[in-house]
This record gives sequence, C-alpha cells and structure tokens, in this order.
Amino acid sequence: MIVTLSKDTINVQREQDTIFLRNRIKEWATKIGMGLVNQTKLITAASELVRNMLKYGGGGTVNIEIVTKGRENGVRLIFVDKGPGIHDINQAMKDGFTTGKSLGLGLPGAKRLVSEFDIQSVINEGTTISIIKWKNG
Repeated sequence: MIVTLSKDTINVQREQDTIFLRNRIKEWATKIGMGLVNQTKLITAASELVRNMLKYGGGGTVNIEIVTKGRENGVRLIFVDKGPGIHDINQAMKDGFTTGKSLGLGLPGAKRLVSEFDIQSVINEGTTISIIKWKNG
C-alpha cells in the first residue's frame, strides 16, 4: 500500500511554469535522499509529460507527492489536464507514434524512466498520468 506523506500542487499553463516545476521536483527528490541519476530520470520524465500536457491538453496541474511503501520512499507526480483526451492509449504508448512533429518518444520514453506509470484518458474530458520514481529504483 502506498501512503502519501506530503503533497503540493503546481499549476502549469505556460512553458515558463516548467522551470518552477522541475526545480520543485528536484527539491522533493533531494528531500528523500534520491540520488542524482534517479533525480535526473524523474525530472526528464516529468519534462516530457508536462510538455505533452501543455501542447495537447492546454496546460493543467501537477501534484507532487512524497510517498512511501513499506521502507521505500519515492516521489509521485500526477499530471492532470482537461484536454481532448487520447483516442488510443495503446497506440500512444508505442515508440515512434506521434500526432505532432516530434520523434514520438514522450509517453513510452517517460514510462521507461520511472518505476511506476499509469495513464487514464477520457475523450473530451482530459488525461491523468501518474508516475512514481522510488528512491532506489
């Protein structure tokens, strides 16, 4: 069972907000003693997801949480937008799939960088993506 120890919410409506978000994620990861490599993986995944949230979802909110499961601590990020939703999540999770002019590495690339990844999307209602990076994983 995962327990939330502390939580903060950041509104992301424009590109400049991503800098504040990245800095806050680093603060929280440092707070639990997460190593630099895992911090970098978490921040990179978050950057990809927030870029998608801005581009496709028109912005949204990111919840940052320090979580624990047994003796393991981690950082959970929950990205919530009220955009058009993702029509085919399975297709969106394939390497190389893109609806824009990118390499299509965003969602599957972000998933590979974190310990846990969950995506929920409803057409015309929005998308919620939750990721966890455990301190030692």
